Amino acid sequence: MLQTVKRRDFLERSVGSLLAMGLWPGALRAQDNGQGGAFSFIAVNDTHYIDEQCGEFLAKVMAQMKATTPKPDFVLIAGDLCDHGTVAELGGAREVYKTLGLPYHVVIGNHDYVSPIDRKPYEDHFPKSLDFRFEHKGWQIVGLDTSEGQKYNNTTVQPHTIQWLDEQVPKLDRAKPTVVFTHFPLGPMTPTRPLNADVVLERFKDLNLQAVFNGHFHGFTERMVGKAVVTTNRCCALKRNNHDGTREKGYFVCVAKDGKIARTFVEVKAT
Repeated sequence: MLQTVKRRDFLERSVGSLLAMGLWPGALRAQDNGQGGAFSFIAVNDTHYIDEQCGEFLAKVMAQMKATTPKPDFVLIAGDLCDHGTVAELGGAREVYKTLGLPYHVVIGNHDYVSPIDRKPYEDHFPKSLDFRFEHKGWQIVGLDTSEGQKYNNTTVQPHTIQWLDEQVPKLDRAKPTVVFTHFPLGPMTPTRPLNADVVLERFKDLNLQAVFNGHFHGFTERMVGKAVVTTNRCCALKRNNHDGTREKGYFVCVAKDGKIARTFVEVKAT
């Protein structure tokens, strides 16, 4: 038993050291491979739909996103779509997202649960939106469920997501540039980071991971994991404030080019 514990501690420290130094096989491989195509997309988090007022606000936000030049290929929405996980709230969020006129992909947040263990309204309104992956112009996009019911802190990414990663990551192309988006922050030393975030990140160590977009912490943070930039952003909600004391609400407009991601924060003008 003592040897097992020591080995586990060693492996966890090794993963942490690799994170800190950026010495990941996939990061080194990315220097010469995996350019992918060029396109733009939007990453937004924490829209927190509550009522019709929120819907009116978000409809203006969606119109602003839709008018982005060049036109984004898709939108990633990193959880907390609504505030209480009810049918009415999730239905309202879905209807306003439809006004984008663009493909969009969502992952679940803790506020998208209707009770500590019930996420059925979310799954009914956004099927196949827990753990999933898709490819776009030579890039691999991975969406992950990092929630633990309605818990907001000291959480653990649940076994079903770890199992999905163990099954699906080996099927990904190690050279193609890869983007991950989740609700809970995965960046080292980020507030409200899951206790086993390194376990998730370790699954991507052999991939050409370029960017990770997270929500939950309403504020801008930026961390490096190998060559990948891991961020959280301010929320994009009418009736929720930022945790870092900033007043701006908005989203990232991202440009994928030459195997890298460049992002710009865009403040919402909908008031």
